[in-house]
Amino acid sequence: MQSPNRQDPVAKLIFELSKLPGIGEKTATRLTYYILKQDIEYSKSLAEALINAKQKIGLCETCFTFTDVSPCRICSDAQRDQSMICVVERPSDVFSIDSAGAHKGLYHVLHGALSPLDGIGPDELKIRELLHRIHQHQDVLKEVILATNPSVEGEATALYLTRLIKPFGLRLTQLAHGLPVGGQLEYTDRQTIGKAMENRVEMT
Repeated sequence: MQSPNRQDPVAKLIFELSKLPGIGEKTATRLTYYILKQDIEYSKSLAEALINAKQKIGLCETCFTFTDVSPCRICSDAQRDQSMICVVERPSDVFSIDSAGAHKGLYHVLHGALSPLDGIGPDELKIRELLHRIHQHQDVLKEVILATNPSVEGEATALYLTRLIKPFGLRLTQLAHGLPVGGQLEYTDRQTIGKAMENRVEMT
């Protein structure tokens, strides 16, 4: 979509909404006209929610998910199983897996997957922080679950992490392949994620 005429607020709103992932021009247009049909209070509330989220949300100092408090509520929850860390690519994956209810332990967000063609190597991910965390909690930690996406990049990341984590002597598992190859955890239904978590496999 070409850059809109700056004098046209409708075209500008469509243009900005179409930048969102999974939102094409048609969907952006439909959303724009939905917003315009609402009263001014709805628009104010929506704008305020966006600004508040950007101003108040940061990264958890422990697991690196998005949060308004640090450590986040999951990391601070003494009822969570401290012996298990589930490693995911994105903060949205934390929500997807936790909503499935199959994991009661902790999380670690990498913020991406290895992709040399895109210039994303180990230093661009939260891998160093993961290894430091494992080293610090070896006395409590028993299992690391690699819940990267079933994509080429996700699999490459899981294999790379396997080589780094194996020397710690922990149980190392990966989600079962009930997940569609090339799929994304954030778009996968809860039942599928739950089964994949329950049937996770050992990494060798």
